[in-house]
Amino acid sequence: MTGKTITEKILSEKSGADATAGDYVEATVDAMVTHDVTGPLTIDVFEDVTGDDAALAAPENVVFTLDHHAPADGVQAANNHNIVREFAAEYGANQYEISDGICHQVMIEEGFVEPGDLVIGADSHSTTYGGLGALGTGVGSTDLGTAFATGELWFRVPETIRFEVEGDLPDGVYAKDLILRFIGDVGFDGATYKTAEYGGSAIRDLPIHQRLVLSNMAIEMGGKAGIVEPDERTATYLEEQAGLEVGVDPDLAADDDASYEAVYTYEGADLAPQVSKPSNPENAVDVGETTGTDIDQVFVGTCTNGRYEDIRVVADVLTGERVAPNTRLIVVPASRAVYQRCLETGVLEALVDAGATFQSAGCGPCFGTHQGALGDGDVALATANRNFPGREGSMESRVYLGSPATAAATALYGEITDPREIDTTRYDDHAVSDVGVVR
Repeated sequence: MTGKTITEKILSEKSGADATAGDYVEATVDAMVTHDVTGPLTIDVFEDVTGDDAALAAPENVVFTLDHHAPADGVQAANNHNIVREFAAEYGANQYEISDGICHQVMIEEGFVEPGDLVIGADSHSTTYGGLGALGTGVGSTDLGTAFATGELWFRVPETIRFEVEGDLPDGVYAKDLILRFIGDVGFDGATYKTAEYGGSAIRDLPIHQRLVLSNMAIEMGGKAGIVEPDERTATYLEEQAGLEVGVDPDLAADDDASYEAVYTYEGADLAPQVSKPSNPENAVDVGETTGTDIDQVFVGTCTNGRYEDIRVVADVLTGERVAPNTRLIVVPASRAVYQRCLETGVLEALVDAGATFQSAGCGPCFGTHQGALGDGDVALATANRNFPGREGSMESRVYLGSPATAAATALYGEITDPREIDTTRYDDHAVSDVGVVR
């Protein structure tokens, strides 16, 4: 019998079937999440499905966050917030307030996700949970509203593409650079409805906050999921971060004879910092091909790179320095807890002293509506996950994507700068503690 991928193992466990790629299964869902944009529609579907006998199948596993228009940037946003608040109170769901953080960060910090879980969300970046060895995937509000009522959802078991990186990553190269390279090699739709499974010694050496980056951006190559095999580092992180005592089942690892649609292999030492040029994440090139590009705004944040370790990299580069003239630096932490740690460790003060605008937790300008939306002709470099036309504001703006280290170097000089040209080693991101939140 052919071995199984991690995805096949999780969906087999959750469906009670011997699931292999291409099969259709009905699976029990462990956790569900939505936010202030997709939440109201999800609620409408749930109420249509349940009628007068409305009840959540497992209210303790349902999570709402107010993160996209947070704080509310208009009357409609405020009304949507109230719809979510009232529903969660009536049905006993978990609800997190404005500035508590981005849904994916909150789900992880608050312990809603464990290795081997099946997690769905009405947000495409629900793939993030694969960084903990879970199967996380985005679904539509219709599917999520139905799952609210039943606790189950059907899936087609995805094929899997494996990405293996061996050896040590060079200074200045981070998980963001890896995933941009992967997307560039595979293409924007090269992994459509497939799982991206990440492995190799370089991946095993990554701290959890960087593994989450790989899984988060699997969707940018069309992926249904992105998974890193969980290990003892995962278990330690969950215990320290969320107070969860979880064992890591060695059987959850992919089998040696698992079947993959394709395998991409890389040598860590050969990799360079990457930048994705406008206006698609697949336009990834070595940073040297973009150096010298004038930048109006640098944005550090999002569910991709808004964690404490990401912001700390930027602060260490800019401590005692100033953001370049005519360049704006906007920093938005991924959660209130991240904000608090930045405050307690002096990171917030260092960035404000350097000229940054440090804002309350949430999605920020990644959503393109407030907290730093771009105007016509603006050129930005962001640690975000997407750079489509209009993604961060005007359709006439242009957005480059890069790592926090690249963002820091760019903010310092006002033009895209190779992070290897400045001292980013004062804070060794590869060796930092996995826990980015003070409890």
